Amino acid sequence: MPDLLAVTLLTATALFALANGANDGGALIAVGLKLPVFRPWQAIVIMATALGAGPYLFGTAVATTLATRMVSFNGPRGDIALLAALLATAGVVLTLTRRGIPTSLTLAIVGGIVGAGLGSDLPVAWPLIGTVLIVAAIAPLAGTLLSYTVTRLLGLLRPSANNVRTIGALHAAAFLLLCLAYGANDGQKMLAVFAIGGGITGAVTTQAYEMLVIVALFAVGAIFGLRRLGVRFGSGVLAARPIHAVSAELSAASAVLGSAAVGSPVSMTQALVGGLVGTGISDGMRRVRWRTAGGIVAAWFITLPAAIGASAALALLGQAAL
Repeated sequence: MPDLLAVTLLTATALFALANGANDGGALIAVGLKLPVFRPWQAIVIMATALGAGPYLFGTAVATTLATRMVSFNGPRGDIALLAALLATAGVVLTLTRRGIPTSLTLAIVGGIVGAGLGSDLPVAWPLIGTVLIVAAIAPLAGTLLSYTVTRLLGLLRPSANNVRTIGALHAAAFLLLCLAYGANDGQKMLAVFAIGGGITGAVTTQAYEMLVIVALFAVGAIFGLRRLGVRFGSGVLAARPIHAVSAELSAASAVLGSAAVGSPVSMTQALVGGLVGTGISDGMRRVRWRTAGGIVAAWFITLPAAIGASAALALLGQAAL
């Protein structure tokens, strides 16, 4: 691979990790900001640590699915295709993040991979792509149903002086589970990208130095994303009370861990939006700010075709330049 292409690919890989932190890190931390349990910097450290530990604790099935089973990036055409996929994915996600709109990185990276395969004339595993998109569509629905149920159950706690302390403890546990779920599933997109760049052809394995780089880049992105997405997630979808934050976190974590168990990538932000909607509905339909929620869902529908189109165009240009 030419030196210039190698440097460009490395830069795009780093940009992708930053985009993950900006979109996912900011959104996930923002939900629990109103609970005085963790300061923002503490939440970022916890999430980054869980991200690094996830592959070691839960395996790398999700990363392997993304890296080797959707499109084969082997050979010179594969290098160009991967570069196109990364640039398109990061471009779409960062554009939406700058506008304060969280989106699904799963849809973005799947769209980038599909577009790169089409633009580079590489075989695309359409049945697998279809399965991943179906699971991605189920995730927010599962988050909604789980959150509605969890909120009802938590509502059985009788008012007492200890309730604030109880909710705080539940939030601490829920946030830790949320972070571990992210490391087990959604966060493995970054590991997959680094593995593809390293020429992986089989199951993805974890390298300590790669995980350190991923964790550092993600943390930097999360600092940027928290400022941009904090309002949208912290109070935009729902004027959330502490019990709502806990319910949304527990439900999103459960939905994402379930997807990780079958090796299917799914978006934590999608599951979390579903969790916020479900916990809001438990108090009445008017609790949910449907305009904001609708805008986030609209961004999901835009993300997939935008990533496919941008990636295919970049791949065609790259192949023509070879």
